[in-house]
Order: sequence, then C-alpha cells, then structure tokens
Amino acid sequence: MSADRDLVTAVLAGDVAAFERLVVEHHALCWRIVVRIVRDPEHAHDICQETFLRVHRSLSQYRHESALRTWIGRIAYSLALRHLERQRGGVQLVGAPDAGEVFEAVPDSAPGPHETLASAQAHARLHRAIDALPPLQRSIVRLYHIDEMPISDIADITGVPTGTIKSHLFRIRARLRGMLDDPSERMHDPA
Repeated sequence: MSADRDLVTAVLAGDVAAFERLVVEHHALCWRIVVRIVRDPEHAHDICQETFLRVHRSLSQYRHESALRTWIGRIAYSLALRHLERQRGGVQLVGAPDAGEVFEAVPDSAPGPHETLASAQAHARLHRAIDALPPLQRSIVRLYHIDEMPISDIADITGVPTGTIKSHLFRIRARLRGMLDDPSERMHDPA
C-alpha cells in the first residue's frame, strides 16, 4: 500500500511519468475487466481510456482504503457496465442457482497429441461457457479463477458483498458444470 500511496502522491504533485507508470501498471487489469463485460475490443479500448481519465480527475478522492488496483478496477467495472446498459437497455446480473463445482485436470506427464487436442478443446469449451455467462458472473469467475484476485477485492470492484460473491462463485461453478456436461442444451441458455 505504501507503493500505491507514493505513486498517488507523485501523480497528484503533477509528475507525468508517475501517471504513465500508474497507467502501465494497471492497464492490463482494466482491459481484462472491461473487455470481458463489453466483448468489443474497440469499445473496451475507449472505456479503458475513459477509466484512466476518470482516475486522473478523481485521484484526489482516492482514500487508500483499498488497493489502488481495486479502486481502478471498480471505476473500469462501473464504466463497462454503464456502457453495456446503454447498448442493451439493461444488464442481467444474476443467473440460475445450481450446485456443484468445475475442476480442471492437470496431467502429470507430458501429453501426447490426442491429449493436447482434447485439452485444447476442453479449454476452449470452458472459455465459451464462461463467455456465455451474464456480465457480473463472467467478471466474478474470471477475476477469481483466472486473475486470482481475492474475494474481498472482487467485492470492492463490483460493489457486491463478499458473501454474495461466494454464492455467485458456487452457482457459477454449477452452471458451468451443467453447460460443459451437455453443451448442446445449455451453452446458449440465457438464464
């Protein structure tokens, strides 16, 4: 947190290089959050730019109550959702409750070509299933499982309580299991 505090202090003092460093350090997270929600690289690029413009304008309001990346992530998340709401006229944020979990098997020896192909296909199916989730669920599962972000940071970014994040993760795993068990029936299910 002291690195965040030093960086913020430098930016607020007018250090242009410090702001460039802030953007470089946090752009990848911003991009991942935004592009997963809006799914359009061109719009995602614009929203990321808007995110950092807002960060620059609002940095004096940053209170160091959470990590800087969490604060920036929250801004990116909010802007992406607003964009999606304008584009679609509303956003479905919750999915159908289910139970179960999804585990990814990791081979303990070098895979052969058939195993490599099967693994690539399973990986692609999993990512298609994740992409079929509503925006909030898609964001939560990727931030938690792919970006390995703590639940408390996800809660700060999304504005959803930690208990609800845990509940969403449980339901998302069940939904993904259902989608992967029978992709012909569940892959395009909007619920």
